Amino acid sequence: MSMMHFEPFRSSFRELDRLSNQMLSGTRVPLAMPMDVWREGQTFHVALDLPGVDADGIDLRVERNTLTVSAQRQAPFANRAVEQGSGEHGGAAEVMVAERPQGNFTRQLVLGEGLDTEAVTADYSNGVLHLTIPVAQAAQPRRIQVSQSSQPQVIEGDTGGQRQVPE
Repeated sequence: MSMMHFEPFRSSFRELDRLSNQMLSGTRVPLAMPMDVWREGQTFHVALDLPGVDADGIDLRVERNTLTVSAQRQAPFANRAVEQGSGEHGGAAEVMVAERPQGNFTRQLVLGEGLDTEAVTADYSNGVLHLTIPVAQAAQPRRIQVSQSSQPQVIEGDTGGQRQVPE
């Protein structure tokens, strides 16, 4: 059962896009959301690092078997104007150093067919988004009871012959 799908060309283009955005905007754009994935019994857990992101800035969507996590991190100085008279020049904030990643970023997980995408839950605490993805009931192993009958069953084949098969 596959949790993630690796596409080297897509990640190469994503890295090129990230670097070009970083150079043009003068800010750092995150490469990806670092994550851990583990399984406990019939449940998969995913922990994604999203420090500095408001819970309202996180968007989770499931389409078919793809789970998309989108997040937006804004710099504290973005869209903030310095009050008139309090700064030397007035106007927008003057940024000296901007090393923390900011902007919009996305991570996609391709979920296996045996996972229950209807029952995915998400919890965001201390900058970590924790997703819980259960295995679908139909995909879980189950025991099938074998019954025994004392009467033989007659099966007719394509050739019209008959044979007795015990149940």
